[in-house]
Amino acid sequence: MAQKNYDESSFRVLKGLEPVRERPGMYTRTDSPCHMVQEVIDNAADEALAGFAKNIHVAVFRDGSVSVTDDGRGIPVGPHPVEKIPVVVLAYTVLHAGGKFDKKSGNSAYAFSGGLHGVGVAVTTALSTRVEVEVRREGKIHQIHFANGGREIGELVEAGAAGKATGTRVRVWPDGKYFDSPKVPMAELERLLRSKAVLLPGVKVMLDVEQADGSFARQEWRYQDGLSGYLREAAEGVPALVPIYTAEAYADEESDYAPGEGAAWAFGWFDGLQVSESYVNLIPTVAGGTHESGLRGGVFEAVKNFIEHHSLLPKGVKLQQEDVCGRMSFVLSARILDPQFQGQVKEKLNSREAVKLVSSMLLHPFEAWLNQNVEFGKAIADIAIKQAQSRLKDAQKVEKRKSSGVAVLPGKLSDCESENIADNELYLVEGDSAGGSAKLARDRETQAILPLRGKVQNSWEIDANRLFANAEIHDISVALGVDPHAPDAADAVLANLRYGKIIIMADADVDGSHIQTLLLTLFLRHFPKLVDSGHVWVALPPLYRVDAPAQGKKRPARRFYALDDGELAAIRDRLLKEGYREEQLETGRFKGLGEMLPAQLKETAMDPATRRVLPVTLDAVEEATRLFDLLMGKGEASGRRAWMEAKGNLVEADL
Repeated sequence: MAQKNYDESSFRVLKGLEPVRERPGMYTRTDSPCHMVQEVIDNAADEALAGFAKNIHVAVFRDGSVSVTDDGRGIPVGPHPVEKIPVVVLAYTVLHAGGKFDKKSGNSAYAFSGGLHGVGVAVTTALSTRVEVEVRREGKIHQIHFANGGREIGELVEAGAAGKATGTRVRVWPDGKYFDSPKVPMAELERLLRSKAVLLPGVKVMLDVEQADGSFARQEWRYQDGLSGYLREAAEGVPALVPIYTAEAYADEESDYAPGEGAAWAFGWFDGLQVSESYVNLIPTVAGGTHESGLRGGVFEAVKNFIEHHSLLPKGVKLQQEDVCGRMSFVLSARILDPQFQGQVKEKLNSREAVKLVSSMLLHPFEAWLNQNVEFGKAIADIAIKQAQSRLKDAQKVEKRKSSGVAVLPGKLSDCESENIADNELYLVEGDSAGGSAKLARDRETQAILPLRGKVQNSWEIDANRLFANAEIHDISVALGVDPHAPDAADAVLANLRYGKIIIMADADVDGSHIQTLLLTLFLRHFPKLVDSGHVWVALPPLYRVDAPAQGKKRPARRFYALDDGELAAIRDRLLKEGYREEQLETGRFKGLGEMLPAQLKETAMDPATRRVLPVTLDAVEEATRLFDLLMGKGEASGRRAWMEAKGNLVEADL
């Protein structure tokens, strides 16, 4: 192939916001516009963190646009002393411009903020069809807009008097061509806003979502108890093994760190639950980082010192950090002067000094708390020692598996600890997000979790010898300890079965039903003995949640779950007959398993005492085989169409 000329004209210079539009994935997440909207929310949160804003209001409109309003100081609108253009224009159209850089000279607008990458809200402008900014400052209302990815800059106009009101309102129309999905995922947005309220005590955070009729549904968050209250809510219904330890510590003028640097934390140990959330200057660090390493290091050193002081460690056992912190739940909020993140989306903190900062702030106060509460200290020590002993046993098992040539279990499988096959359960869970919630909600002793990425292949007409070309089917077979087999195979094919129950757990929607059908197809066609022996089950997670407030001292607040609209109506009718008013009942709809709190998932789908699961049985083999041939066969498209036209009215689809 002939080479093109390589000369001076081959070089292209990207100016203004062109780099963002050319390579958006380098500056933000492209699965949805959530992160670019978060950049605007972070600016409002920085005003609150600095003590100037008391309210943050976010509105999501049906046209896909999102507005963010705060009552802070308002973005400056006067000309920049060097650039000679309005500062609000610089903020929204120039990379590496903002009020968070000049910290060492004392001229920075913020002592603590989300980061110093400097692309910030300019990314939002670059990836939007339109951005409107309204600033209330110095008694006046100023308005300006940016269109076509920042290529068009409107005129900065004075639009009236603001009185004493101050603040900024930004409305953004994301450009769908840059994202896999043009809509902001509501569950993620709600989690983000709730976390801002947790980390900003006294600040009210509001979310309005426009409904089909033009009205708005509102949610509000304001946490008075801060991190400890948030952790208690996340662990709702799960017994705490020790009380939550919560504290905060910040550097003063005589410290080795910048004044104000430090952290606030709340952590504890719960039975069958693990929560881990961290933030830096209010930014969620979903991938963790060095501040989490500092927290774990400080907790480990304090517990190890306590165990050594009280001579609690059995002979031959050596503690590791994971033994102490592996089952710990925590919420951590760090304040760092110049945080360094991995990537523009700020999912992981890389600042090296954060390890020592958080560890040193936490170590001595927590160690003192342990020695002042010896009973709780010994309970934590017992958890760590048992985990260390279990780890040593597991290491011996792994060695035996290697020497005997047994297939290596899938890395994404979170296995259970029990070796009693009759009690053990394997949950096949739709997606990594739901898999994460299920891991936190499970009983580690008897319940294993295998998250499935995407939809399993339709295996109805696949030859058994080619099944393992599909990674998900391969992992299911290896995890079960059972190979594909024919219906007339001997019972010995189940000799190495590792679980008494295989439970399919998918979302209560159309996609979840599809995944459930594909898995049932796999078991019926290629693992029929599992179905015949009653090992295959289906979980029934709820679609709705109904909260009823307390009625006097004798009747506390209650929560109910409904599988469908019929159950929802029945629950509401029952509560109305008990004396509740319609407006007292709060109904929520789950969009998926990943949206449910671990405690809710445990109660509704995983705790044997309260869950709903159904066994899969097969009474008419020939009739079932004919139906699966019709529904899953590649050459049955015309037959399926005729069947759907005849039977489609019987389906209650959640579309």
